[in-house]
Amino acid sequence: MFRQTQDQSLRPLTTAHLAQTMSLLVLSNQELHDRVITELSSNPALELLDERICPGCHKPLSSAGPCPVCSRQVEGEEPIVFLSPRDSYRPSRKRTLEDQPLDQEPAAPEDLSVYVMRQLAADLKPEDRNVAVYILASLDEDGFLTSPPPYIAQATRSSLPQVMRVIDLIYKADPVGLATDGPRQTLLVQLDQLGEGEEPHCELARQLLRESFSELGRREYDKIALILGISPAAVKEAAAFIHDNLNPYPARAYWGSGRQPQPGDSNVYHTPDVMISRNPSVNDGPLMVEIFSSISGWLRVNPLFRQAMPEANEEQSDEWSEHLEKANLFVKCIQQRNNTMQRLMGLLVSQQSDFILEGARFLIPMTRAQIAGEIGVHESTISRAVANKSVAMPNGRIIPLAKFFDRSLSVRDRIKEIVENESKPLTDDVIASLLQEEGIKIARRTVAKYRAVEGILPARLRGARKLSQAA
Repeated sequence: MFRQTQDQSLRPLTTAHLAQTMSLLVLSNQELHDRVITELSSNPALELLDERICPGCHKPLSSAGPCPVCSRQVEGEEPIVFLSPRDSYRPSRKRTLEDQPLDQEPAAPEDLSVYVMRQLAADLKPEDRNVAVYILASLDEDGFLTSPPPYIAQATRSSLPQVMRVIDLIYKADPVGLATDGPRQTLLVQLDQLGEGEEPHCELARQLLRESFSELGRREYDKIALILGISPAAVKEAAAFIHDNLNPYPARAYWGSGRQPQPGDSNVYHTPDVMISRNPSVNDGPLMVEIFSSISGWLRVNPLFRQAMPEANEEQSDEWSEHLEKANLFVKCIQQRNNTMQRLMGLLVSQQSDFILEGARFLIPMTRAQIAGEIGVHESTISRAVANKSVAMPNGRIIPLAKFFDRSLSVRDRIKEIVENESKPLTDDVIASLLQEEGIKIARRTVAKYRAVEGILPARLRGARKLSQAA
């Protein structure tokens, strides 16, 4: 009977603790900073000491940089994982153009409109430039026009033929198929770029898109075959050709190219939540993992508020007790969040040291469930800890923490290398064969998907671009 009563009394506090810890764990440092400021403004029992204090051992820090106590190597410890104040972030080292390739610099992303305008600069007439800018600004996130051409002509005070001339130029820019009115027209534009008669499936694919687009989306191959009077096998081959060589959402290929961040990666190019660096005292020593606190000072329950509790009158007592309980809970949840991040980063860095130091090719595939099992928490806890977080790598790049769990990253990096070194455009079948020779089991369709994610055009479009550049 006693045990049952005890469980019931502890359950509300435990549930509140868990719920608030999970809600804080999913926040990035900037979001958590805003949450702390909100709590401070609404709860007089919370106090933030302005002096620079280590969030781990709570000792005062006299100079900028990590805590000399927490960042000290313990025998047998690898890597060194510790907490630092929010204002401790600094680049891992000063780099020059000679020792750091340009493509590895964490530069600000280039806007899609700017990227396309640079391609069109030589072909646009002076009077067409404003029209092109207006059209590119009218594209939605998939690359489709949000305004019809007659409206654009009226808004830009130009003629409809002039607008259509500019749209036709944008059609052919990279990524191919921008500024259309939807996926069907985009696919037709990309088919036109492949070239008439160069591919046996082109004509049938064009017929499917024009006459049976809805049925094609629902994969009703038998129905399409009956309508067009051809065999279901021919329909499936044409549908596979469309799937492997065309992209109905052209702007998404640009997002996946690295030139522009994926939606939701807003923290990637800002101050990171974690910094991984080499040990400055020992060249071959363990990596140092610095987890930044959301604040620079020390968040604690105000001791003066606690001391004043006995002096509260009957009306104030309940309110002050509630403030004190909430303050205690909030501080404990922050500590639990920090503890979870330390355990997670310690395990990730120890298992992925080659990826951190050598690059994407050396990423070891792992899942959130696997890490959760090793740490001893639920998979959803790891998902929350990974969400919205970014990591500064030793080479200076800032990447999403979720990239540590991207199982396709090493394969996509190898596909990019194969394409960069090809003497002539290689098809997805050939790339799949090359990867299989290296022991990577992968299907042709998977190669096509990874190629699209990296913003790499199909072989025929790559060949057409090289010919146009040579001309």
